[in-house]
Amino acid sequence: MAYADVVNSVYRITRKEIVISPAACALIGVFGFILATAAGAFIRIPLPFTPVPLTLQTFFVLLSGAILGRRLGILSQAGYVIVGLIGLPIFAGAHAGGAYFLGPTGGYLVGFAAASYVVGRILKGRRPANLLKITFAMAAGSAVIYLFGAAWLAYILKISFEKAMLLGVLPFLPGDIVKAAVAVALYKPIEKRMKDVFPA
Repeated sequence: MAYADVVNSVYRITRKEIVISPAACALIGVFGFILATAAGAFIRIPLPFTPVPLTLQTFFVLLSGAILGRRLGILSQAGYVIVGLIGLPIFAGAHAGGAYFLGPTGGYLVGFAAASYVVGRILKGRRPANLLKITFAMAAGSAVIYLFGAAWLAYILKISFEKAMLLGVLPFLPGDIVKAAVAVALYKPIEKRMKDVFPA
């Protein structure tokens, strides 16, 4: 066999695509974002004036809704919460179990699933969204997390909703704006491909 034939044969082999079923793609996506959200929980900065720590979780929550879509997105975040509830130490600070879930940050965990759904719902559709729509989706997802988190914080600490906003929302706004902006920048170039892999 001539050298050129060998090269062409190798090229054809390397060009073959590995075909993965839609179900397998969905499973990989869901478990991937469960792991990503768990990893984000370990990037944790405690703040002395609030029981809510600063973590990287919300970054992955927003991306889960954008990339996976509303159904798989909410499944990934609900899965994250369930895995933590059954005892794996994947909540912020390597915590786990129902006691942590019912603590001051429990509302944010519920908000993760709701936010992922909202982001996916806003970006639903086969056509790529413009930058403004993606930015709005990320902002809306962040607002949902804040709403659930502050409401539960007010209830558990027996304080007003306004006080809960000061403790559980205001300190995190600058960081969450940066995280949302990075999520937008990462998602926009891969949006079309992700809609093919994870159709809404």
